[in-house]
This record gives sequence, C-alpha cells and structure tokens, in this order.
Amino acid sequence: MKRAKSAKLFKEAAKYLVGGVNSPVRSFKGVDTGIIFAERARGPHLWDVDGNKYVDYIMSWGVHIFGHGYGPIVEAAVKSIKNGASFGLATKNEIELAKEIQHYYNTISKVRLVTSGTEACMTAVRLARAFTGRSKVIKFDGCYHGHFDGLLVKSGSGNLTFGIPSGKGITASYSRDTISVPFNDINIFSETVRRNRGDIACVIVEPVPCNTGVILPEEGFLRRLAAIAKRENIVLVFDEVITGFRLSSGGAQKLFGIKPDLTCLGKIIGGGFPVGAVGGRSDIMELLAPEGPVYQAGTLSGNPVSVAAGLAALRCLKEDKNLYAGLEKKTGELVAAMRKAAFAEGIPLTINTIGSVFSVFFTDKSVGSLADALGSDKEKYKKLFSGLCEEGVLFPPSAFEACFMSRAHDGAALERTIKGFRKALRKING
Repeated sequence: MKRAKSAKLFKEAAKYLVGGVNSPVRSFKGVDTGIIFAERARGPHLWDVDGNKYVDYIMSWGVHIFGHGYGPIVEAAVKSIKNGASFGLATKNEIELAKEIQHYYNTISKVRLVTSGTEACMTAVRLARAFTGRSKVIKFDGCYHGHFDGLLVKSGSGNLTFGIPSGKGITASYSRDTISVPFNDINIFSETVRRNRGDIACVIVEPVPCNTGVILPEEGFLRRLAAIAKRENIVLVFDEVITGFRLSSGGAQKLFGIKPDLTCLGKIIGGGFPVGAVGGRSDIMELLAPEGPVYQAGTLSGNPVSVAAGLAALRCLKEDKNLYAGLEKKTGELVAAMRKAAFAEGIPLTINTIGSVFSVFFTDKSVGSLADALGSDKEKYKKLFSGLCEEGVLFPPSAFEACFMSRAHDGAALERTIKGFRKALRKING
C-alpha cells in the first residue's frame, strides 16, 4: 500500500509542527509503518491522502458511534455554523444539551460545558479540592485524564507509547499531591486511603480504562471503591470522557450501578467537535463561578457548533432503541472471529472487550492492570498493525489504545476486517 503523499506531508509538517503532529499518537511512533494523513471519512471507512481506503476502528477515538459523517449530526453542525461560529455569549442550545445529559445521567444535577476532556477533569479536581478543603488526589496507573500537570502521573496511552512515565515539566509539588495506585487492587487503594486519611480530596478513575488498552474492572472493584470514598468523605470522580454514551446511554456508571459525585464527559457529546463537560451533585457544582469561588472560564466553552452537533448526537441515541445491543453483538462477533483466527495460528492473544470497545494484547495471560498490559508483546502488535493496514483495516497506531465499533460497520466491513486479521496474523508467523 503506497503512502508517498502522507510521507511527503509529514516531512513538510515536521518543519512547522512540533514532531509534525498536534497530538503524539498521530505520529505513529508506536508502530513501524509510516504516518497516515487522513483526507476524508464516511460511515465505517476512512480514506488517506494517497487514496487508500480503510475500515476504521479508531473512529476519532470513540467519538463517532454512528459512523463518520452521520447525516443528522452534520446537518445540525452546518445549520449552526451558518448562524455564527462563536458568540462568546450564552445560547439556548447549551440549556438543551445540559437537559439531555441530565436525562441520561441521574447523578448529574448541574453541568458545566468546557472544550475538552482535559478541562473537564481539571475542573473536577479543582472542585473536589474546594469542596473538601483537602489537596491530595488518588488516580490509577495507566488511566489518562488529560495532559494537565496534576494527573499526568503514570498516565496511559501516549506516555506509555513514548516511554514517559509522567512527563517533564511537572513540578515535585504536583507529584506529591497525586498518588497513583494499581487499577483493580482494592487492598492497595484501601491502604493508601488509610495512610492519607483526612488529606484526600478525590479519587478519579476511568471506570473502564481505555488508555492502556481496554482494562475491565474486576467484580466488585468499583462498588468497593465507591463505598470507601463515601465512608471517608472523598469525592468520587468518574472520568467517562470515553465510556460516557459509549458503553450505554448512561455510561459505565449505569452499567455497573455506581453513583459518582462528579462525572467528566466528552467525545460523543460533541458529535465530532471539541467539547467536554463536568457535572454532578449540586452542592459541589455550585462552587463554580459565578455562583461560587472556584473559577473556570473559556471563550469557546459551550461553542454553538459543538453543542448543536452534540445535541443532535444525543437525540439520535434516543431514536435507536437497539443501538447498544446491536453494537455489542457486532463487536462480540468480530472479537470471537479474531480469537478463533489467533488460535488457528497458534498465536497467544488476549482480547478485552466490553460493549462496542475492544483491545488486542499479544499475551497468553489475562490483562487486568497497567503492569499486565506492559507485559504484552508490543512487537507483535506492530506487525499486526502493519499487516492490517495492508489489508485496508485501521486499528490504533499504539498497543495501548482501544478500538471502537460504530453502527455504520456493516457485514461487508466486518468480513473485510476478519479476512484482513487472518492475513495479518499469518504474516506475523511467517
């Protein structure tokens, strides 16, 4: 598969953009193929600048649950931008989007719209500190909550790909106030809380980590985590930027029956445009200015185009009563076929999957933590990625990311994926 135009663009980009990209994983440094410059996408497919067509499982990292270029979302965005791209003033649709979010999440009484998941998590932590009067934060190894200083400690995805445990430029004071513990180890979490009793403002967690590859919570882990947080008056923050509206209409918290104090959202609620949101208990949320002393502001917070696209996306969720069951069924069929293909080739493979999300790990062991993920064979993943690209299938360019199914992935797309996966595995053995 030729990528001469992508290679040429990357060479030019390197002159003007740091590393030639605006987000590290796009550099394809975690795999052996050359970088891909996207040109357009529709439904389950993406075309690069060289004209190569792929069945896409990146889906803008989970955003496009209906597939690329979904009509009602596109129409809503176009209509909105014709009325003005940005006003710096309040708009009616901001109210409507907040109502839709509250309709699906009974844990959210009030919402603040921002422009990214990073901002949402940053705001949640600031709120928790103001509410409790405490400074320390507990997070979990491999969970990524954005690139601001306080939560980059032992974060996932990009840092893992580039071998940067926390990132330079983060002061020691931030590191002291952030404690990272292994996901799925409730005993270590409980002991950490005991040792820091009275100092912990919040615990923030991806209920299903997706930035280490998909890691499933063990039975009872989230429930025990929530119980300890409640007992110790620690604010429980669910980072559902990825899992929100992806695993179910009410996110992972609905799926597992947990009620966090604060929830961070993004991705799907913007319909493909920049967005983030934090919401939760009124007594915490009302600490935000202009009602309270916690300051947060942004020129593009609640941007009208993002809000219009997100509002259309959430309303479309209401219309398709079988969306999540259908996505889970397709994902299950694909994962079963991939496991069967790996078994036939004698290649150790673990695939973690939930709903419409899955990750491939080249290991014969279960993967339930960052340490387990790091123990998988990254070289085999590189070969798989390369082989899949040659067959017109696009997985994430990192062994520490998740794949996403969309409603647009039809039988033909799945068949092409399965055939491509089999051929890619044979090349690994060859």
